Amino acid sequence: MTEAVIGPGEFYPVVGVGPHPKPWPSDERLDAELLENGDRRNVLDHYRYWKVEAIVADLDTKRHDLQIAIENWQHDLNIGSIVRTANAFNVSKVHIVGKRDWNKRGAMVTDRYLHVLHHPTVADFKKWCDENSVPIVGIDNLPISKELESAQLPQKCVMFFGQEGAGMSDEGVSICTEVLAIRQYGSTRSMNASAAGAIAMYAWAMQHLNN
Repeated sequence: MTEAVIGPGEFYPVVGVGPHPKPWPSDERLDAELLENGDRRNVLDHYRYWKVEAIVADLDTKRHDLQIAIENWQHDLNIGSIVRTANAFNVSKVHIVGKRDWNKRGAMVTDRYLHVLHHPTVADFKKWCDENSVPIVGIDNLPISKELESAQLPQKCVMFFGQEGAGMSDEGVSICTEVLAIRQYGSTRSMNASAAGAIAMYAWAMQHLNN
């Protein structure tokens, strides 16, 4: 990361790298346009100048067993933020349940590096999970919820999130193997959906990737 001047004594960070000096390396994974103009994407330095499909192919060699699903009935802004976190944990799949079009603003184009599946109904999503032997773990603050902190999370599972405010639909809750909630200590009843997603994914990683 470098810095660019925006005023006397003022700087802001510039992400990425500029044009690659010539002669360019001979590597089919590299993108000629990025080599020519620079790579300002929010990617690891290891992937600088790489084509998107080359990055996806490399990530596919080390995807984790965790999957993420989000109900999408109201074009919730938090969906994009959850997807961005899912990219950070290199989940194997992201499922959008409900409307096909979802609010991608918070994803910051990280969905390009993930495998995103769409299911028009909760029943369709449940059918896919049954056919692929993937247990569904709901994440929501409900009377039936158990504590995430003391739960043993399956290594292969899909974490199912509801929408901001409304939480999971009744139909969504009904298909879950179990529903887990994050212990809270303040006065608010629930936390932001994207924050809950990050905590839940980290809890899974601490159990299965911290060896």
